[in-house]
Amino acid sequence: MSTTAGTVAGGTAMAGHNRISTQALTSLARTAAAEALGVPPHEVRAEWADDGGLLALSLVLPIRIPSLAAVLRDPGRVTGFGGPIWDRAVAAKATILTRVTELSGAQLSRVDIRISGVAISEGGRVR
Repeated sequence: MSTTAGTVAGGTAMAGHNRISTQALTSLARTAAAEALGVPPHEVRAEWADDGGLLALSLVLPIRIPSLAAVLRDPGRVTGFGGPIWDRAVAAKATILTRVTELSGAQLSRVDIRISGVAISEGGRVR
């Protein structure tokens, strides 16, 4: 992503170019996804595609869940993790799209999430 002019604190336009590399955008997307779904950024794969002039983001990552034995003992554990996996992934799409757009200025058309596996975790996320 690049622009041809910037603005300094006083509102004066400055000539030049600003570019955000694909690597920087990818790191940003991985971190936003990791925060939204409670996994380490190194477990997130992010890929970009052109979608009619906008950026489409595809993510592949595992998701943290409580153990099934813990859910049998206390069904409320699912709520402590943010709800069912489907609901968490749907909510994360909007969160990730907003966060990446706010921080980078890039216009995303969509965020696709593929859950690649699960990791059992004893504690729920604190919101």
